[in-house]
Amino acid sequence: MTLLLTLDDGSVERALAEAVGLAREAAVEEAGAEQVGEHVGVSREDAMSASHLFEAAVPGYRGWRWSVTVASAGPEVPVTVSEVVLVPGPEALIAPQWVPWERRVRAGDLGVGDILPPDKDDPRLVPAYLQSDDPAVEEVAHEAGLGRVHVLSRYGREAATRRWHGGEFGPRSDMARSAPAHCGTCGFYLPLAGSLRAAFGVCGNEIAPADGTVVHTEYGCGAHSEVEVEVTSSVPVAELVYDDSLLDMEPVEEPKIETGSTGDAETASESAE
Repeated sequence: MTLLLTLDDGSVERALAEAVGLAREAAVEEAGAEQVGEHVGVSREDAMSASHLFEAAVPGYRGWRWSVTVASAGPEVPVTVSEVVLVPGPEALIAPQWVPWERRVRAGDLGVGDILPPDKDDPRLVPAYLQSDDPAVEEVAHEAGLGRVHVLSRYGREAATRRWHGGEFGPRSDMARSAPAHCGTCGFYLPLAGSLRAAFGVCGNEIAPADGTVVHTEYGCGAHSEVEVEVTSSVPVAELVYDDSLLDMEPVEEPKIETGSTGDAETASESAE
């Protein structure tokens, strides 16, 4: 192979790229002329082989292509067909990446009667007899006759806090941003015990959307215990109101003008003089 790469002057690469007709004949022989479309390109596999791509008109395989790999052993050796396969193109509809069944379950998938045991080496759990660095957990785990087999590890608690912090009842939710105050100052807020007490608690307000749910201390809603609303009319009302819907009509009499009154007054004035 090293000798061929050294002596190749590009003739092998050109011969592989020009073998479009040979590649089409191989694709037609494999699938039939009606399922082989236009030539869309050629890609180099290595120094001695290349793959020609043709549009595939196969029902149910929209966006797929026929890939015909051709090869040559040297400049004077004829080009031959190695394989013909159907491969997905850039816009092909393909199945999603396979996920193991134990990782396919998501929050909310578990129904009534379903059983989902944890993994044997689940990092979220540790044996209860181990120190969990949480005083509240230690207190519960060592209760006489009521000790649990497993408790949350530090990893498990951190995973839970990240999930709660970024969830619907975290500090960055739309409800929290528009709330008048935070849960940490609400009378309905029930703090958790142990190391999570500083950041999380349970809502105890039946009116609130998070009732009975773990909430972040900086979450909030409009049902805060200290919210006060000034009750006023939604319509602006002036101090003095005029009701002009009804008008009282009163007749107006024109003043009477007496003729000669001016002349009499002047005559009386002259007589006095």
